[in-house]
Amino acid sequence: MVEGPPGTGKTELAKAIARALGRDFFRVQCYEGITFEQMVGEWNYQKQLLHLEMSRLKDSDQDVFGEEFFIKRPLLQAFINPNPAVMLIDEIDKADEEVESFLLQALGEKEITVNDLGTFILKNDLLVVLTSNSQRMLLDETRDRCLFLYIDYPTLEREIEIVKSLVPDAPHELVEKVVGLIQSIRKLDLVKIPSIRATVDWVRTLLVTGDKDASDESLETTVRVVLKSEEDRKKVDTRIFK
Repeated sequence: MVEGPPGTGKTELAKAIARALGRDFFRVQCYEGITFEQMVGEWNYQKQLLHLEMSRLKDSDQDVFGEEFFIKRPLLQAFINPNPAVMLIDEIDKADEEVESFLLQALGEKEITVNDLGTFILKNDLLVVLTSNSQRMLLDETRDRCLFLYIDYPTLEREIEIVKSLVPDAPHELVEKVVGLIQSIRKLDLVKIPSIRATVDWVRTLLVTGDKDASDESLETTVRVVLKSEEDRKKVDTRIFK
């Protein structure tokens, strides 16, 4: 279980684990209202109806509840994949408790049952990474079964290192200025705190404009790249660029 504010690299951590271990990667992106079918799979009704119509014309009786009529989604794909894999269940806090309970049961019993199709048994060594932005409190059962890691926004020095690794052609002074401003901006009460990705985007924007010295004028003009609401822009304009 990896928790922390949005934009701190929780999703990228799961991808990096998969790359480092040389494993296949599967991702279940949770959101409000996500259902069993959207995680596991659903019947291809059009294909079933077409097959039934063809069977009727041929005067034959055909089964339309075979695996070839079922569209597999990431959770089921991860279960039946024969190779060791990493499965990311991203932003599980956005799903409701019923979905969370289903995931716990499926992962605990290492099997998924689909009505009219059967039970699928986990076929591989599956490493599961769950991420949460703490929008709601997760079930105690979920926390009890997970190792816990909290990722916060990086320190000034660490964020400079991250940005330099992603934008190696950026001058150190430019990166230092941008990261310093981002760190100050994050201390404000904003609607959306700028992520590490936003820092990288700001640096790249300055490089595209040709201002490698990152003048105060350019910084004030391009800061809108990292601010996602007019309310946040006004706060930054009045408190950072006075």
